[in-house]
Amino acid sequence: MNLFLFFLLVVQIHSVTPVIHTLQYFQTASSQVPNFPEYVSVGYVDGVEISYYDSNIRKTESKQDWMNKITAEDPKYWQIDTEINVRHELIAKHNLEVRKKRFNQTGGVHIVQWMYGCEWNDETDEVKGWQQEGYDGEDYISLDMKTWTYTAAKPQAFPDKLQWDQNIFLLDDQKYYYTEECPSYLKKYVKNGKKVLMRTELPEVFLLQKTPSSPVTCMATGFYPDLADLFWRKDGEQIFEDVEHGELLPNHDGTFQMSVELKVEVTAEVEGKYECVFQLSGVKEDLVTKLERRSILSNASHEDNWSVALAATAAVVAVAAVLAAIIILATAAWSSPRGWRLKAE
Repeated sequence: MNLFLFFLLVVQIHSVTPVIHTLQYFQTASSQVPNFPEYVSVGYVDGVEISYYDSNIRKTESKQDWMNKITAEDPKYWQIDTEINVRHELIAKHNLEVRKKRFNQTGGVHIVQWMYGCEWNDETDEVKGWQQEGYDGEDYISLDMKTWTYTAAKPQAFPDKLQWDQNIFLLDDQKYYYTEECPSYLKKYVKNGKKVLMRTELPEVFLLQKTPSSPVTCMATGFYPDLADLFWRKDGEQIFEDVEHGELLPNHDGTFQMSVELKVEVTAEVEGKYECVFQLSGVKEDLVTKLERRSILSNASHEDNWSVALAATAAVVAVAAVLAAIIILATAAWSSPRGWRLKAE
């Protein structure tokens, strides 16, 4: 599976009162990327950013007030996390140079990315983990947690596979982290952030049309969690022909937006026959917006509103594109406190 698609999959919150919770970390080491730190580490719980560190600030920052509750039982939590990231930064930069040598590269833009984490089913108590590494936007190596062996996606990764597969102490650390430590911390984070992680927020829904001959776009923005659906109905039945779905995108405030286009000529005859339907997991009633000419924001009738909506959407798309280019995810190997220490080559 493509690493970025995997990221989109695992980062989702699975229900409004989630049965499956996720904890994941994304670490990026880069060279010669303009206006981007050489090392970045970001943590997420159920798709919500909880921590951030980069090589410029050199300090782990809490991104949620409820994350600071962890210091009640672990006063040095953030200090230790910073120390771990400082070590990771040094090791990650070293590993990046090793990758460049193996691929016979010298200068230019290059990126090593690690993604690791776990999920926990709060009904069955089942836990699963994942660990992947990517280099320059492609899969490099990953850990199979059924066999506890590494899978090399590139010939250049075979030396790592051979070394790590034979390291019994490393594999024991991995097993302990992904089956015990990671789920344990995830349970603590979920407990502390329950009010935020299990909330629901309904969106605002807009009908947009650039010109009278353009498709009608139904956009829902400001909803949470991201387990939602948006579609068009005609005469009470969902339709698929002449319909194009947009991507699910994050908003700056932690909520989400999505859109769906309908190719239709808006005439008096079709008004009322079509409706845009938004559904949010855990919310019984659908949010229904009927297709009527008076409710459409367009260049002709609501130029300012349309421009604002397009600008907001374009900004989010741009951010998502940058993240997609930078976060193609992965991991090398971890041990030490909370399992968060990269292994040097």
